[in-house]
Amino acid sequence: MFAYVARQPIVDTSQQLYAYELLFRDGEKNCFPNISPDEATSRILAASHLNVGLEAVTNGALAFINFHTDTLLHRFPTSLDPNNVVIEITETVDVSDDLVEACQQINAQGYRLALDDYDLEEKWQVLLPLISIVKFDITTVTDQQIRETVPVLKAHNIELVAERVETKEQFHYYRQLGFDYFQGYFFARPEVIRHRKMSSSAVNMLELLKESTAAELNIENINAILERDVSLSYLLLRFINNPTVNKRNEITSLKHAMTFMGEQEVRKFIALLSLANLSDGQPGEILSMSLVRARFCELILVAMKDQSKPNSGFLTGMLSLIDTLMEQEMRELVSKLPLPGDVSGALCGENNHLKQCLQLATAFERGQWGIVRAISTRFGLTQKQLHEIYISALSWAAALQNEVHN
Repeated sequence: MFAYVARQPIVDTSQQLYAYELLFRDGEKNCFPNISPDEATSRILAASHLNVGLEAVTNGALAFINFHTDTLLHRFPTSLDPNNVVIEITETVDVSDDLVEACQQINAQGYRLALDDYDLEEKWQVLLPLISIVKFDITTVTDQQIRETVPVLKAHNIELVAERVETKEQFHYYRQLGFDYFQGYFFARPEVIRHRKMSSSAVNMLELLKESTAAELNIENINAILERDVSLSYLLLRFINNPTVNKRNEITSLKHAMTFMGEQEVRKFIALLSLANLSDGQPGEILSMSLVRARFCELILVAMKDQSKPNSGFLTGMLSLIDTLMEQEMRELVSKLPLPGDVSGALCGENNHLKQCLQLATAFERGQWGIVRAISTRFGLTQKQLHEIYISALSWAAALQNEVHN
């Protein structure tokens, strides 16, 4: 059996990554016949997590994983490391004496338990003493219910997650109410449309990014920018010397890099370096998503044997969240960069080949398997190929970030 996996970030009050919720589905049918998708999630996990490798998906971050009645009763969660996971009890479970006993035993082994989509029903009261985290879907519970329930749960040292948070205003509101964590798409969108005041270093970065996207790479212009900020030279060399890309040669200069790596690889790492530093002050998960999308879109085009486009795929993914990083309109930012026409078109919403690659990346992020199936057919790639490419992109981005942080 083959399983898809998606990850959805859960962030803390500072918008820093706290955990990922992992979503598993059967690659062919999306779920097992005659059972709920949540039960399919946990059964597929139990059958395949050792092959998928949670570490490859989360890069060591905490993982929230859904479990339904059957799999809790059979103690499936105990096949996982309690230090790395939170066991999510889905809202569809049948609360019984046997289920409570199973949860007590799982909890006694050191596992943290969370209630998903908490609806305040009486049946949950018997489980609450075992619960560390409660998740509210803010679209299905009233504001009054939340306001009345939050103090009660906090009094029992239960942490709270607000799900379906779509805007910065919602994030600030639920943080003020006392929520600890937040899940949704709000952090991948600009808070307001305004010109972000940039430091001199940020200006240099934007100029460096512009040079990396030019039709012809001008080494002299790049060197001139680097000379204005010596730290950039060091950072650039660290990126280029990353062992996930360059395993044989110690690179000592940009010209040296051009000799061994080629212009396209140098372009990618200049863009990566620029974006990494432009993201200063923004949630780290935005950069992580940008890296994954960049590598994913690049590998999709390689798999399709579109050898002329991989760098365009990389740029499209890499720049797909730059409007959030810079807190400006995408069209305005794109107009400042000499991007290939298909890249700028995709970033601005044109439904071209690169835009579809980007849609595929976001479908994996959100576990939208119907979209994955539709685009995989259009691209002539199997869903298994796409899953392997996505896992590869996650691993590449994680290795790159770990190298730079070290």
